[in-house]
Amino acid sequence: MKKALIVWMTALLVSGCGETTGNQQAYLLQGAWVLRQMDYPIGGCRTYSETEGTSLRLYDGDSVMYEYNLTRTASGLMVTPNIQSKVTLIDKGHSEYLYLEEDDPHPLTIVDDSTIVIQRNGILFTWVKVDDIEKEWGSEMKDIIAADAWNNKEGERQRYMLSAKERQQANMIHGFIFSTIGIILILVLMARVAIDNRKQRCRLQLQLQQIQEVKEERPLSVKQAIESVETTYFSSDEYQTLQRRIATGQRLKDDDWSDIENQIKKVYPGFSSQLRGLYTLSELEYQVCLLIKLRIAPSDIAAILARDASTISTVRSRLYQKVFGKKGGTKEWDDFILSIGT
Repeated sequence: MKKALIVWMTALLVSGCGETTGNQQAYLLQGAWVLRQMDYPIGGCRTYSETEGTSLRLYDGDSVMYEYNLTRTASGLMVTPNIQSKVTLIDKGHSEYLYLEEDDPHPLTIVDDSTIVIQRNGILFTWVKVDDIEKEWGSEMKDIIAADAWNNKEGERQRYMLSAKERQQANMIHGFIFSTIGIILILVLMARVAIDNRKQRCRLQLQLQQIQEVKEERPLSVKQAIESVETTYFSSDEYQTLQRRIATGQRLKDDDWSDIENQIKKVYPGFSSQLRGLYTLSELEYQVCLLIKLRIAPSDIAAILARDASTISTVRSRLYQKVFGKKGGTKEWDDFILSIGT
């Protein structure tokens, strides 16, 4: 009967006293609040401090409230779990609310963003928000309430020390663990890269060896035929036209590069496939190799590609190191390019 009467009164207050607009954002009781002052109806008040001892409430939205006895010390917080209650907040308008704790209604006034006043039995309880406690200990304090309710069947309450030093040490341990895991992952990644590079190097060495063996095992008649094809091409009108364009400083278009590739395939059928099989080349690196194969001078290569001569030299020496795994000069790379695909 009493509960039904409370529900009826609550509905009456909501329907008759609510003056908030639809655009006003609902107020939420969230975070940690400490009891700062009690004002009595007959006069007089009592103040509380965290260092001397007070009450603390931890609200999980307008639904659940966890209450503790709290004392703040130099080393952390001393807390004793008290109760866990269901709460409801009903807006009456003008910063006035009806605060229901387990269906027991009390007036609540919002003083400002960090201060509220709850009236109970004529006494005004002033609560002040403490963001640092909620941020640092909120999750742990909720766990304490749950563990205390489970472990203490006879209603006995235990005190819990939340040590700032222990928290700092725990954070250091967690940081050390994460750092160690990160270092292990980096080492594993480095080992994987080293293994992949080693496999790549072995594959390249095998390919180079096969290219050299094929070249050495060719019959004399085949070598002579290849030399004849080369001689014919380098004296052809196509090659002479390309040389004149280079000499006059004309830039090569996309169609010109396609034509050059086709000319090289006619003379050196296996060149492009062997070259791309050794290493993943950028467009610039591939174009430099094509022009080297066509016996174009490095200074002319730089002019055709609109690059500095030093850039072309760097590309050639860098390619030699990538393919052979050791430092080499530009001439060594040029000799290698001239030797493959024939």
